[in-house]
Amino acid sequence: MTHACDIAIIGAGAAGIGAARRLAGRGLSVVVLEALPRLGGRAWTATTRGLSLDLGCGWLHSADRNPWARIAEAAGFVVDRRPSAWDRQFGDLGATPADWEAAGAAFDAWSRRLAEEPPASDRAFDAVERGERWLAYLQALSGYISGDELERISAADYAAYDRASTFLNWRLPAGYGTLVTSSFPADVALHLATPVERLEVNGPAIELVTRRGTLSCRAAIITVSTDMLAGTAIRWPAALDPWREAAAHLPLGCNEKLFLEIVGPSLFEAETHVHGDLHDPASGTYYIRPFGFPVIECFLGGAGARRVLEEGMAAAFAHATDQLAALFGADVRRALRPALASAWGATPEIGGGYSHALPGNRSARPRLAVPYEDRLFFAGEATHPADFSTAHGALLSGIRAADQAAEAFSRERQ
Repeated sequence: MTHACDIAIIGAGAAGIGAARRLAGRGLSVVVLEALPRLGGRAWTATTRGLSLDLGCGWLHSADRNPWARIAEAAGFVVDRRPSAWDRQFGDLGATPADWEAAGAAFDAWSRRLAEEPPASDRAFDAVERGERWLAYLQALSGYISGDELERISAADYAAYDRASTFLNWRLPAGYGTLVTSSFPADVALHLATPVERLEVNGPAIELVTRRGTLSCRAAIITVSTDMLAGTAIRWPAALDPWREAAAHLPLGCNEKLFLEIVGPSLFEAETHVHGDLHDPASGTYYIRPFGFPVIECFLGGAGARRVLEEGMAAAFAHATDQLAALFGADVRRALRPALASAWGATPEIGGGYSHALPGNRSARPRLAVPYEDRLFFAGEATHPADFSTAHGALLSGIRAADQAAEAFSRERQ
């Protein structure tokens, strides 16, 4: 490992790659340290049976203003701009058309109340009408969107994301993770499988202690997840306690994906969607044959994702198959077999899906983004004020932290 540099970047996910891209070519020596043996962090495209499947971020959210969309186009990636099937239940399976309409209307009404009459408690749950018939459905949606139940979601934080979103979502057949990892600048030093074990501030030097040696730098950009920043896997100096407290108020939700392979002929139509069970807050939701691929992509959030951690992947695949069989008929069991699954909650270098603010703690995001003494700079999706939980929010935060670090160097040289 190089043992000295101007700026070190901890983490090579979308934020770390964004920071590295921004600093490349500025005449500064930059080193990126990544704990995982691969690039991308929560942007991960896995290849199986010749298919590129995103185990992490998969949609270019707010695509008309998403910088990854411009990067993709400039790099020659195919961008699929077709509308998604998320807002339609294929064949109204599992409930009557009236019930599906009523459940969707309940979610829309809850969203409006958050925006127009936010609860004084700042608990998203407190915007739910008393006796809400479709509470299980709202809890399932909260799991997919935020990774946790409504009782643990800041109403103001959720509404900020909603206001900022353009609700235009595109995809990449080659994979979002493929785009992110292919964007790492070639002229920046990268060390994979090199977790930082301790960060120390010693006079003018910042020292990052790893199993491969100690890297000394003049500034560091920290892009680790809030779980890692608030946790004990890295020994942080006491001076960073306020940042670690802010991170603890922005926990990672539970979000996992499963892919079921479709074998042989089946009833499954390409580019369709079904929600597993309107009355189950732990239900999976299923995107069928994305891009025409012979797979079903199962999304689990909140209670459903926690169940994966508690019961294991075999049980999760079995439950997903059971839900699909209940909707499409028992014969589809013969056409489905497990293909691939994420394990974000069981990945110690990350610890979960993406961040949400606990009730009363929306202000933790700007607090987390404040630099420490113009020497330590913080990035990652959790630090973005409105585009948190997204790869483009992470990218923009990395660019912001890189600019802060570069400006601090410029002031130092004057």
